[in-house]
Amino acid sequence: MQIKLNWDGVGIMTSILCAIHCGFLPIVVPMLPLFGVNIVHNAFFEWGMIALAFAVGIFSLVHGYIKHHQSFRPICIFLIGFLFLVAKQFLISIQYECLAIAVVLIISAHYLNYKYCTRNKCHSPHHKH
Repeated sequence: MQIKLNWDGVGIMTSILCAIHCGFLPIVVPMLPLFGVNIVHNAFFEWGMIALAFAVGIFSLVHGYIKHHQSFRPICIFLIGFLFLVAKQFLISIQYECLAIAVVLIISAHYLNYKYCTRNKCHSPHHKH
């Protein structure tokens, strides 16, 4: 029995977790630094999440492009979203606006990639990658 991982699903979940981390954790858990836990404004953690989103996104979207649909649209949408994700790190006064745009674009890119792949039946159990 072979288990197949849906990388678009992983990308969407990563984006949602990033949004929760950036948007809700500071509101819901403001006392974490009192206990020595600081993932709210930890630069290493932030850049690690950004790198993870990039790695999962590029792997998933390039795979979909090469193997299944040959459309640059999901990759372009992802890259624009990724630029907003990086911009959020530098534009502190509008970081939440940048984050919202980034998450919407990155999730949209993964969803579009998934739709293009399923349209071409790449997620069928009989399709060989």
